[in-house]
Amino acid sequence: MRRTYKTQGLIAEINITPFTDVILVLLIIFMIATPLISQNNIEVKLPKASSKDTLTDPKPVTITITSEGIVYFENKVQTIKELKQRISVLLGKDKDLQVVLAADQRCRFQEIVRVMDMLKESGVKSLNIATKSNE
Repeated sequence: MRRTYKTQGLIAEINITPFTDVILVLLIIFMIATPLISQNNIEVKLPKASSKDTLTDPKPVTITITSEGIVYFENKVQTIKELKQRISVLLGKDKDLQVVLAADQRCRFQEIVRVMDMLKESGVKSLNIATKSNE
């Protein structure tokens, strides 16, 4: 008696269900992680204020001054000259640029004034100082 073996034909389809699952998981991870990455990583103790105002621009430019007087722009140390050049480029793209100055409460006032003067000379019309609410 002879045995006959049936050979199965090759399956030429690709199952994309696992691929779709992985892509959706990655999409969710990136949606959650993106706002956390854009937050400022520089530790500053903001001064307290009793009034609250919010900005209309969803993504304003933030300049941070630490208690030691180090100026950061986009989490990178900047000199006043470098900062002025970067602000000028941004103002060329957006004339209504909103700038937030986040200075440590122990920072020398002279450092704040120096940055504010540079921003005014550059043509920034909307300058805001970041504070912490008293609540």
